[in-house]
Amino acid sequence: MPEISPSLYRAGHGEPLVLLHGFMGTWHHWRPVIAELVPRYEVIAPTLSGHDGGPPFTKTGALRIADAADSLEEHLDELGVGTAHLVGNSMGGGLAIELAKRGRARSVVALAPGGGWRPESGEHERLVRFFVRTNRMARASASRLPMVMRRPRMRRLALRDVMWRGELVAPVDAVHVVRSSLRCSIFDLVLQALRTNGAMLEDLDQVAAPTLIAWPQHDRVLPMALHSDRFRAEIPGVEFRVLPAVGHVPMWDDPRLVVETIHGFVSRHAGTGAGSGAARAPAAA
Repeated sequence: MPEISPSLYRAGHGEPLVLLHGFMGTWHHWRPVIAELVPRYEVIAPTLSGHDGGPPFTKTGALRIADAADSLEEHLDELGVGTAHLVGNSMGGGLAIELAKRGRARSVVALAPGGGWRPESGEHERLVRFFVRTNRMARASASRLPMVMRRPRMRRLALRDVMWRGELVAPVDAVHVVRSSLRCSIFDLVLQALRTNGAMLEDLDQVAAPTLIAWPQHDRVLPMALHSDRFRAEIPGVEFRVLPAVGHVPMWDDPRLVVETIHGFVSRHAGTGAGSGAARAPAAA
């Protein structure tokens, strides 16, 4: 039986496929593609610690990418997931790469992964300003969101930073995306990490799993020209492609393209990992 709660979606049979959402998101960001993936894999989509509906994040102080990966590994252990095909978007993509360094990945598909900027670029400082502005605007409009999101043109405008065609998102989903972002309890911790470059990925040459980096053509959050080159240069044997006509969270813009990207790569590397680990634990209520 499928396991569905605010903290987890789990369904299907076959090789384990873990879907990791981005900063301030939830597992619901994967809803547009789940139905096409479940017939092929055991899909495990957790809400990350400190995000709306996810497990609490207990560490204090600036949140380094390694700390977030520690928390995610503990969660996967609780779920009985050992090695898996890891698919991540934005911060989730960075976490997928970090877990691959630890031997947890059978393969990696990273969609606009975070943590790849160069320190001298100043991108970490721009991201702090971006997230502060986005959070402030979301809070200011929270009470009016259902009315704002009714109109396709307004949805496209409200979601323009994360989606290329936000008008395709159903109004109820658009409201959920924004409101759930406001319930991210680690928001300030992530900003502290960004300010000190603690959210930047290091030692990318230690990634041994087959890895695909796929970058949205119209990414406004992590522009490809400023965020992709380290992944392309430093991960051994990495494959790279551009996803046309989509924004930073491409699952909503073109679900079919994202499914084909994931399945096309993962299916080539099926059967390359160990079993799914310990016995399955129940999902959180």
